[in-house]
Amino acid sequence: MVMLKRVAHKYGLECLLHEKPFAGVNGSGKHLNWSLGNSAQGNLLEPGSTPHQNMQFLVFCAAVIRAVHRHGALLRALVASASNDHRLGANEAPPAIISIFLGDQLADVFTQLKKGKAKSSKAAGTMHLGVDTLPILMKDAGDRNRTSPFAFTGNKFEFRAVASNQSIAAPLAALNTIMAESLDYIASKLEKASPAKFNDAVQDILTEIAKEHSAIIFNGNGYSEEWHKEAAKRGLPNLKTSVDCIPVIAAKSTVAAYEAYGILTKRELEARRDIAFEQYVKSVNVEANIVTEMVATKYVPAAIRYQTELAQNVAALKAAGVKADVGLLNKITALITSLNEQSEKLGEIRSHHVSGLEAEAAHYCNEVLPQLLAIRKEVDALEAICPDESWPVPTYEEMLFIR
Repeated sequence: MVMLKRVAHKYGLECLLHEKPFAGVNGSGKHLNWSLGNSAQGNLLEPGSTPHQNMQFLVFCAAVIRAVHRHGALLRALVASASNDHRLGANEAPPAIISIFLGDQLADVFTQLKKGKAKSSKAAGTMHLGVDTLPILMKDAGDRNRTSPFAFTGNKFEFRAVASNQSIAAPLAALNTIMAESLDYIASKLEKASPAKFNDAVQDILTEIAKEHSAIIFNGNGYSEEWHKEAAKRGLPNLKTSVDCIPVIAAKSTVAAYEAYGILTKRELEARRDIAFEQYVKSVNVEANIVTEMVATKYVPAAIRYQTELAQNVAALKAAGVKADVGLLNKITALITSLNEQSEKLGEIRSHHVSGLEAEAAHYCNEVLPQLLAIRKEVDALEAICPDESWPVPTYEEMLFIR
């Protein structure tokens, strides 16, 4: 991010790291490519080519499924921001509903495991699993479903909901923590099994996880309305705004996981939750200040100047005995009036006092932000009819297509 800004400044430009700076235009985000391994086994999410590696892969893959199903709301909370809320769930970004893409074949294996034992596989492959009752599995070549927020891509998982102006540190630490919790759970189960029954124990734990946590697996279109309905049936949270999900940062399940492994204490998590709320409020408040100033000093004056030109033109035509078309004049007059009214309403909303960080964040989310969007709608309408040479800021057309 620092390098992007430096290069932009070198050429007299500004690098926007806002996730969705322009309405109707694709924004940007980060992808966190995540795997884990050690010096003996290498990548533990690599399917491999031997029975031992295959069994190992399924166990670790199952651990990921369990971890993300139990703590998906936490992952959503740790990528929350006022700007990322504009991106998540839009047509070029993962949805706010956290789900896992496995690919058809691997998802089919877990579907069979859910029923008890996996004995077949879609399309013959080259990977023999270490448990006799498991199927031959072809290694997934990579994910092409770009609507998934958390996808298996051959030998790693890719978390695609990270904000473009955000460090990957918090979601990365969360992934490592919830994975440790999940592996701890699996290890505790397997350590009780005798060597002779080890494969059976692996089969049992895979079946258990498939039954209890397969709701998180989804290979379809994450943008569709059908998925929103299906996710609700599965009990998956749809945390659309930062205000909805930030409390999860200090929820009991989060505190239990972080404290169990000495990562963060309850108080430290509560501090991070409060800071996230404060950052949200300040971000929206800064945007509101800028909008108020730009409306008063740029957009309304520019629109009034064009309104005056039109009025003078109408007056001149009438003086010459020519019937004047006042449609454009009436349109811009109505937009100016509406823009002033919307700006005044924003001031009234912002003057409303709310006590408590969470309540204040909710006020900015549910009251202030919608009003900013209402003002933006009026300004965009004015931009579409005012002459380019008189418009005080670069237009969409100039930024994206001409200059």
